[in-house]
Amino acid sequence: MFASRGGRLRCAFVLKGYPRLSETFIAQEIRALEERGLDIVIYSLRHPTDKAVHPVIREIRAPVVYLPEYLYREPWRVARAVLALRRHPRLKELLGLWWRDLRRDPTPNRVRRLGQALVLAHEIDPRIGRIHSHFLHTPGSVGRYAALLTALPWSCSAHAKDIWTLPAWEKCEKLAACDWLVTCTAFNADHLAALAPPGRVELVYHGLDLQRFPPPPKRESPPAGPLKLLSVGRAVAKKGYDDLLQALAALPADIDWHFTHIGGGPLRDALKRQAAGLGIGGRIDWRGPRTQAEVLAAYRAADLFVLASRITDDGDRDGLPNVLIEAQSQALPCIATAVSGIPELIRDGENGLLVTAGDIPALTAAILRLARDPGERQAMGRAGQKIVRENFDLQRCIARLAEKFALPAAEEKSAAEGESAAGAEARP
Repeated sequence: MFASRGGRLRCAFVLKGYPRLSETFIAQEIRALEERGLDIVIYSLRHPTDKAVHPVIREIRAPVVYLPEYLYREPWRVARAVLALRRHPRLKELLGLWWRDLRRDPTPNRVRRLGQALVLAHEIDPRIGRIHSHFLHTPGSVGRYAALLTALPWSCSAHAKDIWTLPAWEKCEKLAACDWLVTCTAFNADHLAALAPPGRVELVYHGLDLQRFPPPPKRESPPAGPLKLLSVGRAVAKKGYDDLLQALAALPADIDWHFTHIGGGPLRDALKRQAAGLGIGGRIDWRGPRTQAEVLAAYRAADLFVLASRITDDGDRDGLPNVLIEAQSQALPCIATAVSGIPELIRDGENGLLVTAGDIPALTAAILRLARDPGERQAMGRAGQKIVRENFDLQRCIARLAEKFALPAAEEKSAAEGESAAGAEARP
């Protein structure tokens, strides 16, 4: 057990970047754990690049410490850490571990991870009793290295790219070194459990804060105007937006449709050029990154959500995209690909349609099927909303994660707070 002010548990969260519009699931988890009594200090490896932030960020109490994003930009900070730790009894062990890693991964990023870990170990709040990394790759390395120096337990949350682009040797060694690891899909959990000591890996879905995604107003039946298609996600290869554009271009002329994309990403300009070349540029609204409130409004205005995820050449892939859970919470039927954990949410023919990744004719056929049947869309939307409320409620999902952090159950916490308040009232 570990404690800080007022007996509250305190933990260092190592994040790759904070805050990020595309990582709402991490922010909502931090806020939910704070409500359960976890005292968090965020250590971010990168500074924010998004201009806007989601409302949940403003509710998070955790202070944020930015580690040196590039070591050469803060040389004195790195030098102070090195000088302070030069006689540390575990430094030789850390350098041996890091050297073995560097020989297998001779990259500047590996050097940067060591420098960031030294700064973290030197500057870490002395009241912290655990280091927890979000993502197994870079934050996992920094957390692991710092934990070795500080002799603190280290745990990790693994998600998608960090699992599937990491070499097997690194996954195995980190799984052996961590105290415990949680991941957000059964697909991920099965893969990691096969590489880990027994009982080390556990499935914990992210869940969705249903207070922020309340039931939508009743949808118009049948909807007026063109079929309103929506997708939310970064414009990167694993999201398959180039496949989706080809599928949209193949829709028959009698289908009136309009597509909205929300999200940033390096491929946006290329996708715009592709859409223009396919002759469908005028039917697409590229909105870029948007706040949670704007995304919620887009879900409620849409008729159909589409995500054409796929596995890229380097193995990168989605886990269970939170945008699918968000869309389903708003009774929005989904068409998606049967990649990774997506079938754990989308049940083909019940709350949406699943197609094989990269099968563009099948994707076109799925869109066409639901475009021509508003009744089926509405039935699937209602089914999806029910599945989310029953299986992906954040409060239900966070309970197991709270146990992993040795936090009291919600009922115990409420009782303790009630006793504390009663005692305060009784004092003269």
